[in-house]
Amino acid sequence: MADQLQQVEKILPEDIARTFEAAVNVFQGKTEHMDDLLKNGGTLLRKASKNFSSTQLILSVAALAVVAIVVINRATEE
Repeated sequence: MADQLQQVEKILPEDIARTFEAAVNVFQGKTEHMDDLLKNGGTLLRKASKNFSSTQLILSVAALAVVAIVVINRATEE
């Protein structure tokens, strides 16, 4: 059990800040930051998924999908 707890990567404030910064850039229309958003969001989700229940994990993936759909829709309108 102790080994499993040590394997869980902690979510650092830098992870959240990088993801938020990339999200803001993408929502401002700077679509070149989309790769950063997906990479940082994926890292954040991977770290968080170790602590999530199945329902929380499904809801977080669904929220990420909604954000992706909004961003793609916004990019195609411009």
